[in-house]
Amino acid sequence: MSDLFFPITPTGPGEVERPAPDRVVTGDPVFTSWTLEDREGLYCGIWESTPGAWRVSYDEWEYCRILSGVSILTEEGGAPVTLRAGDSFVLRPGFRGTWDVVETTRKDFVIRL
Repeated sequence: MSDLFFPITPTGPGEVERPAPDRVVTGDPVFTSWTLEDREGLYCGIWESTPGAWRVSYDEWEYCRILSGVSILTEEGGAPVTLRAGDSFVLRPGFRGTWDVVETTRKDFVIRL
């Protein structure tokens, strides 16, 4: 297989993080990320989070597709949106709100800075 095609499959342990303590709303969410492409302001890979909620603030453009789990995304001043496996969406720069992982959630993503 050439380097011009590769499957989006996580390998290895991934990078583990938590949201900043001042952003956590409930629980103790833990993120694991597998960044599979990182070039010229474009990133893609797999992201997973354990249950919990935190405030989000996007400066980048991101496409996501939920692979498993259940999350609720709520834009400031907006109605909550429940996300399940198969749902896909775009978050644009300036999006502010909360991300609440109800059941451990895994998504694939493409980010453009």
